[in-house]
Amino acid sequence: MTDSLFYFTLGLFSIMSQPVDVSIVFAGDAMQHIAQVNSAKRAGDLYDYSECFTEVKDYVSSADYAVVNFETTLGGKPYTGYPCFSTPDSYADALAAAGFDLFLNANNHTLDRGYKGLIKTIETLDKKNISHIGTYVNKSSREMSVPYIKNIKGIKIAFLNYTYGTNGIKPTNGVKVNYIDTLQIKQDIVKSREGGAEVITVAIHWGEEYNLLPNRSQKKLADFLCNQGVDLIIGGHPHVIQPMEIRHSEKYNKDCLVVYSLGNFISNMKTTDTRGGAMVKVILERNVLGKVKIKTANYSLVFTLQPDGKHNYRVVPVESEAVKSMKWQCSQFVKNAESIFSKHNVNVKRESAK
Repeated sequence: MTDSLFYFTLGLFSIMSQPVDVSIVFAGDAMQHIAQVNSAKRAGDLYDYSECFTEVKDYVSSADYAVVNFETTLGGKPYTGYPCFSTPDSYADALAAAGFDLFLNANNHTLDRGYKGLIKTIETLDKKNISHIGTYVNKSSREMSVPYIKNIKGIKIAFLNYTYGTNGIKPTNGVKVNYIDTLQIKQDIVKSREGGAEVITVAIHWGEEYNLLPNRSQKKLADFLCNQGVDLIIGGHPHVIQPMEIRHSEKYNKDCLVVYSLGNFISNMKTTDTRGGAMVKVILERNVLGKVKIKTANYSLVFTLQPDGKHNYRVVPVESEAVKSMKWQCSQFVKNAESIFSKHNVNVKRESAK
C-alpha cells in the first residue's frame, strides 16, 4: 500500500468511526376525554389543541426522534371520550406540531369505533404524513410495514408496538392489530435484525391500571423481550408511572432499558397518580468501534393542568411556574412518583431541570 493510499484509508476510517449520539424521547398515554374535547372547541367546527403542548414542545422537538402513545381514535363525529374514544383530527396535528414523530396505535382503545374507526384513523394519519405503528388495514399492509425501521443519524432503529387487548372488541374485515403474542413478537424481532436494525424498541401496552408497580406478567414479558435481544422496552396503559431499569444482558453483552409505565402524558384523570406522567429520554451512542449502545436514560416528570378560564388543558414540566395554580396536586403527584422511582429504579435517574 502506498503512503497516499494508507493515509486516505486512515482518514476514511477516522470519519466513519466518529462517535454518534441519537436522542429519543418517549411520552406516555395521550388521552382525550370528552372534557378535553369540549375545552378545545372553538367557533364553528374548529377544535384547537395548540396550547396543550406549548411548554413541552422545546423538550420534545429537541430530540432526534420522539414517540407518543396515541390512546384514542380519529373515528369522526360524534366526538366521544371514555369509554369509547373518538377525537377531532386537529388533536393529531397538535401532537405532531409539538415534535412527535411516531404515534403508537396498538392500545386497548384502538378499536373503540370498530373497523371504520381504525381505518379512518390510519387513513387520516397517513394523509397528514404522521408515522404510526401497531394497527394495519389488512394482512399485507402489516407484512409490508413490520418492522418499522427508522434510520436516525446513521443508526437503524426498529420500533415494534403491541397491546394486551382491545377491550373485548374484535378486529373485523381483515384489519390487523398487534396483540401480545410471543411467537409473533419473536418473529418480528428476527425480521428487524434481518432488516438491518441495530437497536430494537418494543412499545407495549400492558399491566394493571392504577398500579404503581408492575405485575408478574409484565416482569415475565420483560424478561422474554430482554432475552430476545430487545434494547428498549417502553410500557403504557396503567395511567400511572411504574419503575424503570437498565439491566445488562450477558447473552448479548449489552444493556436493555425497561420502562414499565410512563403514565399519562395528557388526560382529564383527576386522582393523584393519574394527573401526570414521565417522559424518558434515551441517548444511544455509536462508539469508535462502530457498536451502538445505550449511553444514558433519564426521565423528567410532566403534569396536566386543568383549564382555568384562560387556558386549555396544558402539559407542563413539574418545575414550571404554571403549576402554581395546582401546586398542591402537582406536589403530591411528584411525591408519589419519586417515592416509587427512588425505591425501584435501577440506573435511570431524573433529568436535571433546565
